[in-house]
Amino acid sequence: MKKIGVGILGLGTVGGGTYRILTENHNNIACKEDLDIQVIKVLERSVERALQKGVPASIIANNIDEITANNEIDVVVEVIGGIEPAKTFITKCLMSGKSVVTANKELISKHWSELEEIAKKHKTGLYFEASCLGGVPIIRSLVEGMQANNITEIAGIFNGTTNYILTKMSEENMSYSDALKEAQNLGYAETDPTSDVEGYDTMYKLSILSTLAFGKRIPLENIYREGITKITKSDIESGKELGYTIKLLAIGKMYNNSLEIRVHPAFVPDEHPLATVRGSFNAIHLVGNYVGEIMLYGKGAGDLPTGSAIVSDIVYSAHINEPRYIKFDCAVEDKNLVTDFKSKYYMLINCADKPGVLSQTTAILGKYEVSIESIIQKGKHKEFARVVFLTHKTSELSMMKAINELKKLEVVDSVESVIRVLE
Repeated sequence: MKKIGVGILGLGTVGGGTYRILTENHNNIACKEDLDIQVIKVLERSVERALQKGVPASIIANNIDEITANNEIDVVVEVIGGIEPAKTFITKCLMSGKSVVTANKELISKHWSELEEIAKKHKTGLYFEASCLGGVPIIRSLVEGMQANNITEIAGIFNGTTNYILTKMSEENMSYSDALKEAQNLGYAETDPTSDVEGYDTMYKLSILSTLAFGKRIPLENIYREGITKITKSDIESGKELGYTIKLLAIGKMYNNSLEIRVHPAFVPDEHPLATVRGSFNAIHLVGNYVGEIMLYGKGAGDLPTGSAIVSDIVYSAHINEPRYIKFDCAVEDKNLVTDFKSKYYMLINCADKPGVLSQTTAILGKYEVSIESIIQKGKHKEFARVVFLTHKTSELSMMKAINELKKLEVVDSVESVIRVLE
C-alpha cells in the first residue's frame, strides 16, 4: 500500500473538516484507493484550537520550516486563505518538492500562473479543486471530462452566502439586512460580508473556471462585477410576477473568438434549472458544442464539502505518475473581452403620474435602440407612478446611455432598479 504523508496549513473551518475526513475516513480511503494517507504535521497559530479538533500535540508545527523540511510529507494542504502568508508558504512547499492542494480562490485567481511555473520547475503538483464551488467537482469535470468539447457557455451560482440571502428574501419576504444577519448567525456570512455580497468571491471563481473552460487567462480587472446589496423586496416581487427568480450569477460566454465574462444579479426564468437552486447551494450550468447542456449542483461551502474536494485532490495527486499543468502558453490573457454585451433588462422607474410621461421615456429608449417587450405600472411611490419596463435583448452600452438620459428627465424622479435577465 502506498503511503502518503500530509501537512495541513491552517486548522480553521476547512482545515478542520479536512483533518476530520482524513482521520475518520482513513480506513475507507485505504480500502478503496490502496493509499495509507497520514497527517504528519499541522501548522496552526492556535494550539488550543488544534487540540480541540483532536490533533495530537506531537504533530502541531511551530513554523513552515517544520513542514518543508519533513521528508515524510508528500502533499501540503493550504487552507489559510488570503494572499499572505499563504503565497509564501505555498512557494516554499513547492520549492521543497512537495505538491500543494489549496482551497484559496483569491490566491489562485491572482497568482495561478506564477505558482504553476514554480511547480513545473520543481516537478511538483498544484491542485485547487476546492477553490471553486466547494464539494462540487467542477474543475475535474472541466479538465478531465470535457476534453472533446469546446465549451461555449458557463453560468452559475458560485456563492452560497448570497444565494441563501436571496432565497430568504424570496421565500420568506425578508429584507436584505435581516437575511444577511441570519446568514451571519448561521456562519454562512463573515462579520465583514463584502467579499460575498459585492461579488468578489464569485469573481475569483469565475476567473478560474473561465480560464479552464475557454483556454484564455481571464484577469480579474477585466471581469464586470456587481453585488446584491441594492436588491429590494420590490424587485423580487416584480420578478415573481414576471416568472423570474433572482440570483447572483457568474456568466461566461465564448462567441466569434471573443469572451463575455461578468458577475451580477440577474432574473432567471423559473423554468431554468438554476432557478431551483436554493439556500446555500451552488450550481453551474455548462454548454459544450458536442455534449450539450450539463449542470452540476451541490454544497458550495462548509468544512466537510470543501474538505471532501481537498481530499479528492490528495488522492488524485497520489495516483498520477507526473503532475498535470495548464498550458498557459495556450491560455494567454485575452485582450478582446466583450464589454458591450447584450442582455434583456428589467428597469423600474419612479416618474410623474401625468399624460405624456410614457412617451418621453419610451422616446429616449428608442433613441438608443432599446426595444421594449412590456410595460407594467406598479402603483405609486409617494406622488410618483412606479413603472416597470422589460426590454428585448439590447446592448449594455446602449442601455446605460438610455438610463443616464432618463435620470435627467424632469418627469423622472429616479431609476430605482436595473436588473439583467438571463435568457
